[in-house]
Amino acid sequence: MLQTQQFADAKPTLDSIRERVLNVCKAYDKVTADKLTLESHFISDLGLDSLDHVKVIMAMEDEFGFEIPDVDAEKLLRPADIVRYVADKENVYE
Repeated sequence: MLQTQQFADAKPTLDSIRERVLNVCKAYDKVTADKLTLESHFISDLGLDSLDHVKVIMAMEDEFGFEIPDVDAEKLLRPADIVRYVADKENVYE
């Protein structure tokens, strides 16, 4: 029997990207979910250090299936930055 990936060819929406980014952040054990918003700064608001930031970026790479170069990753300091980055990569605009 042939199995197909449900969303393999479906273009993500900005809302779905936001939700996935926030879910990945919430799943990280050092992020306090009630402090997390799209505008939360990983280091100054959420108390993560640079290694934690790298781990969050790696989790985003796993979630979205593409590598984020270090030069880009160091600029992604809030979930909103990641949402915008992923949306640009996926050509999702509203």
